[in-house]
Amino acid sequence: MSDETEKRRALIVAAVALASAGLNQGSSGNLSVRHGDGLLITPTGATADTLTPGGLVEINMSGTVKGQGIPSSEWAIHTGLLADRPELNAVIHCHSDACTALSCLRQAIPAFHYMIASFGGDDVRCTDYAPFGSDALAGTVTEAMVDRRACLLANHGMVVAGSSVDHALQLAKQLETLARQYILARQAGKPVILSSAEMAEVHNRYENYGVAAMPR
Repeated sequence: MSDETEKRRALIVAAVALASAGLNQGSSGNLSVRHGDGLLITPTGATADTLTPGGLVEINMSGTVKGQGIPSSEWAIHTGLLADRPELNAVIHCHSDACTALSCLRQAIPAFHYMIASFGGDDVRCTDYAPFGSDALAGTVTEAMVDRRACLLANHGMVVAGSSVDHALQLAKQLETLARQYILARQAGKPVILSSAEMAEVHNRYENYGVAAMPR
């Protein structure tokens, strides 16, 4: 199996997994993986049950299509992140319920739980609002994800980026779980936020132990 074939297969598997887990509905959301000097990305208007490996669109970092197809309207989010962050290879954007609910409050997810460290810092930031499909939105995402692997998009949803498609998928699932837990904690009372020193110890433990469940 060629590298490109494997990447196309991985994107389809991840898209189906997102839908099966309830993290994405209908044609909302999009996925990409770095490929050559550009990336492979899901086409506009596609749903998990209609996606095919051959239907994925190859584009360069300026958004020019190589071959056929129309890329997702959010292609600039994907190219912006992958161009800015050479250590990242896959991006997932979706409209999962808990993350979207918090994004509509325009609130970051603080270090209420130590696993927030999985995303690279002491919180998961929320962007400023910008219209979907705009260069402004792509810019806010790149800014919010400096030193991070995830962010919330104001009044919109979430974005995660990982070292592989599978890594990004696991981060998406984990972020939605943490967002839901944060909402539950706030309903029960006022969550206690871990201090910078406490989170520094968590980051150190991640580096030292290479936690298998949290690929870096």
